[in-house]
Amino acid sequence: MSDTILVTGGAGFIGGCFVRKTIAEKKARVVNLDKLTYAGNLDSLLEVRDRPEHVFVQGDIADSSLTVELLNEHRPWAIVNFAAESHVDRSIDGPREFLQANVVGAFELLTSARAYWEKLEGAEEKERFRFLHVSTDEVFGSLGSEGKFRETSRYDPHSPYSASKAAADHFVNAFHSTYGLPTLITNCSNNYGPFQFPEKLIPLMILNALEGKGLPVYGDGQNVRDWLYVEDHCAAIWRVLEAGRIGESYCIGGESERANIDVVRTICDAVDEARPNLSHAPCRSLIRFVKDRPGHDRRYAIDATKIKTELGWTPSVDFESGLRRATRWYLDNLEWVERVRSGGYRGERLGLSVSTISGQGGAN
Repeated sequence: MSDTILVTGGAGFIGGCFVRKTIAEKKARVVNLDKLTYAGNLDSLLEVRDRPEHVFVQGDIADSSLTVELLNEHRPWAIVNFAAESHVDRSIDGPREFLQANVVGAFELLTSARAYWEKLEGAEEKERFRFLHVSTDEVFGSLGSEGKFRETSRYDPHSPYSASKAAADHFVNAFHSTYGLPTLITNCSNNYGPFQFPEKLIPLMILNALEGKGLPVYGDGQNVRDWLYVEDHCAAIWRVLEAGRIGESYCIGGESERANIDVVRTICDAVDEARPNLSHAPCRSLIRFVKDRPGHDRRYAIDATKIKTELGWTPSVDFESGLRRATRWYLDNLEWVERVRSGGYRGERLGLSVSTISGQGGAN
């Protein structure tokens, strides 16, 4: 067994950050498996495209023949599963795709991982192996004005997206309990930072504010989320991978609860500060309240006591600093944004070596 890890969904927002940080900081070799749906963006991997430690394979985690072949060829000591459809609004419009990607995909990946793990030779290799599944706090449903989600919170998903992630969590736990597969689960709060797809709240509001477009806020804007800077999240995942207790889950939060309207107002102020000569300033004048979406959970918040006390992880980026950092990144990387909006990021490889295994369904 090598120092290689298999990362699924590693061309996405969080997965891409994890791949970049792993290669830069952990000096590990990464086999990066991504289906390259609309949110998979090879532009986000440019800084590692020429690194020998990065092997990119276009394919589907539901394609068991492909994942078995990759596991047998590269012999990773861990699988970190980021692969998922993750946009709530899209899940409301088309839930079947979320069932296929997030439930069937996770099940097939678990099945491949189990077959690989059971055939590992020697107690040391089997004891070292880990399957880490990256999940969300949305599986727990909605909080009132008090309390926080923790690892023992009852599952109560309210959207097709969160239901699909909850089902995947249950399969991960079942594979540990039934077959002994050494699994770990992380449930994170809302992530933000560089390279996030522009349909998400924070980049959408930054770019709309820059361009003088309306800033749509659902309902009364008082829905509360706990915001986690993406690099802090990836650091937490590594701590869980290295030292987490097998069969356990760990909640990861940023200790930054904010109402959506306050997030948007803070973004407006950051854009005004970074671009003081905008003709439509102040950007707060662009805020528009719109009809709330179905099943919109009122509040999420994470109690991260377990990962802090057991593994010594705490977030290092406070929300105001992180939001200013994210705002500057988007304003300084409008070429990346334009390639996403135009679809240009899907039409070329930008010199990145992409491997596909011929004859495998999903590698298209």
